[in-house]
Amino acid sequence: MGDLLAGKRILVTGVITDASIGFHVAKRAQEEGAEVVLTGFGRLSLVNRIANRLPKPAPVIELDVQNPEHLASLAGSVREHVDGLDGVVHSIAFGPKDALGGNFLNTEWDDVATAVHVSAYSLKSLTMACLPLMGENGGSIVGLDFDAQVTWPGYDWMGVAKGALESTSRYLARYLGEKNIRVNLISSGPVKTMAANSIPGFEKFEGVWNEKAPLGWDLRDADPAARGVCALLSDWFPKTTGEVVHVDGGLHAMGA
Repeated sequence: MGDLLAGKRILVTGVITDASIGFHVAKRAQEEGAEVVLTGFGRLSLVNRIANRLPKPAPVIELDVQNPEHLASLAGSVREHVDGLDGVVHSIAFGPKDALGGNFLNTEWDDVATAVHVSAYSLKSLTMACLPLMGENGGSIVGLDFDAQVTWPGYDWMGVAKGALESTSRYLARYLGEKNIRVNLISSGPVKTMAANSIPGFEKFEGVWNEKAPLGWDLRDADPAARGVCALLSDWFPKTTGEVVHVDGGLHAMGA
């Protein structure tokens, strides 16, 4: 056990299975001394089972980021378990089937709107829902990203949504700095999660990272990304905001 996050109260969203990055963030945060509350959407019985696999079973709150009532009641629901928050982890993304898989030129707006709403706008709406829980000392918002500087095969409108996520985080950093709230993203290399398995052509990513990441990359290991998130949640980056930190074995910096 460490003390990087000793005394911190952290809300972690988007935990689906114990393979998800969100789960590994929650696990690592607890191991570093944090008190963790989870949110889940749909299949809450599954999320509760996963929560019991953490070093310390964590409470689970239902949260659909497209539901205004869920967002309005979030602060009250969190207060049933902790008296405030020092950090929030945004680990939420979704793109309808027609928004992925090479259908970019034919995707209808409704599907694009869903991808952008769930994957990007929700960073703003989640942050605002949690704002009443953050005191005078502020806190840290950390989102999970997948590099939007370039295109990826089959990622299509989710890539656009991630670009919007990156821009959203910068604007949040601008407007929330006066409240001493930092907003940053971890751009992780690909990890084999339930969400990743729904991306057509995901298997193509493995060869790219195996060949080009100078530090190497293991698609089965979410812990490097989790450690990066916990570092940004800690007090060790007090003047870092609006940043995208790459935890991808260094691939983002490589050319051909």
